[in-house]
Amino acid sequence: MSQAPFHGLGTHLGNLSRLSSARTRSVSPENPSGGKGEGAREEPTGDHHARALGRGWKVRPSIEIAPSEIALLADIEGPGAVQQIWMTLRGITRFAILRVYWDDSPLPAVECPVADFFASAFAKFAQVSSLAVCVNPSRGFNCYWEMPFRKRCRITLENLSDAPITLYYQINYALTDLPDDVAYFHAQFRRTNPLAEGEVHTLLEGVRGRGHYVGTYLAWGSNSPGWWGEGEMKFFLDGDQEFPTICGTGTEDYFGGAWNFDAGGYRPFTGPYTGLPHVVRPDGLYESQLRFGMYRWHIPDPIRFEQDLRVTVQGLGWRKDRFILLHDDISSVAYWYQELPTPAFPKLPTRHELELDE
Repeated sequence: MSQAPFHGLGTHLGNLSRLSSARTRSVSPENPSGGKGEGAREEPTGDHHARALGRGWKVRPSIEIAPSEIALLADIEGPGAVQQIWMTLRGITRFAILRVYWDDSPLPAVECPVADFFASAFAKFAQVSSLAVCVNPSRGFNCYWEMPFRKRCRITLENLSDAPITLYYQINYALTDLPDDVAYFHAQFRRTNPLAEGEVHTLLEGVRGRGHYVGTYLAWGSNSPGWWGEGEMKFFLDGDQEFPTICGTGTEDYFGGAWNFDAGGYRPFTGPYTGLPHVVRPDGLYESQLRFGMYRWHIPDPIRFEQDLRVTVQGLGWRKDRFILLHDDISSVAYWYQELPTPAFPKLPTRHELELDE
């Protein structure tokens, strides 16, 4: 017996030919409401780029976000699902804070610097070619995490910098009915700088209810000589206390690499589920330390929980013949799906605490 199509969500090559009752819509500066037939209606604003053009031409491809301003990018009535987000911006991407709110929740389910959300914490461009996130020349940020919502989706961007941000963006979504078992997408940013003696970096805690963990991004600044990635990733599930249910064997192992990512030196790579796209090397002047950006998407192997979830990584290195405790700079983004309500997130680091090298 054939199974009824899931109204256009979860489309892949195996069901791409299936018809659906879902309605495709898109929000951008040229169609802020996402309404049917509402695109390209903007009048020329007097900008010199558009001075000879009329309605229907490219007269509003971007918006400007002033310092300290929070811009509303999308406000969509459901049910439906965000299916793709593309954006690029002129400005410091770690000072641009992406937030997503589901249904009537006053708390964001996504709160993260744009750079880290798109696996690109460091200012230097690096190609990311994965299933969930793609970053293309020159810093074209793409997100393919499916994000269902039942009542409402609201997406904002806050500018923490002292200069305006010019933002180009497009948010593609479907309006459709949802099955009862669909959960809500979440993403949370944290930074520990530096890691205290003998402590671990916590990526996620305080999650309650039923859900599944789907991804990790780490931006790791090494503050010590020697190998930095001996630390284990640990997942504490459903009442685990001192000891976790899932315990990895080393940082590079969790991210799909081996033996220090060393193939005649650190070797960047990017793949569908795992990658080390950023390897920032000291230059003998202002680049003073090694830094790494890496991702691991649990798309074929989500980590499921029924009651609660906590995720940590150890700062553990290797020098000559022994393990050493590290005092490194570790930033993370944890990506997961869960039932509502969204848990309260820890306070976002200040602008000073977010700053890297841009």
